[in-house]
Amino acid sequence: MNNLFNNYYELAAIILFVVGLLILLLQRNLIKKIIGLNIMDTSVFLFLAAKGYIAGRFSPIIRDGATDASLYINPLPSGLVLTGIVVAVSTTAFALALALRWYQQYHTLDIDGTVLKNALKKGEQ
Repeated sequence: MNNLFNNYYELAAIILFVVGLLILLLQRNLIKKIIGLNIMDTSVFLFLAAKGYIAGRFSPIIRDGATDASLYINPLPSGLVLTGIVVAVSTTAFALALALRWYQQYHTLDIDGTVLKNALKKGEQ
């Protein structure tokens, strides 16, 4: 149990991921689903950043001529987080554009059976 509280960044990332997943699964509003997806993305970024950080080490930039690899952190998690942020922003923009088109078509952001029934009624008329 003590080890769990020492890794509080990972614990926070797991809690955020679960919260985002619950929002994604339980909400019917498209905007709330997009927010849940963004919370999940952010939790993954936090987890990767927490795993890539090593206390007492520096960013991988040569300082004072020191070339020993044990003095630096691994730059791969930072690169993955940066790439993930770019992908998350573009995915969010695309999802919001789709939500806007959904609202223009059906005049609601709620996803349930009544939307499809209304669409079928409009098609029959």
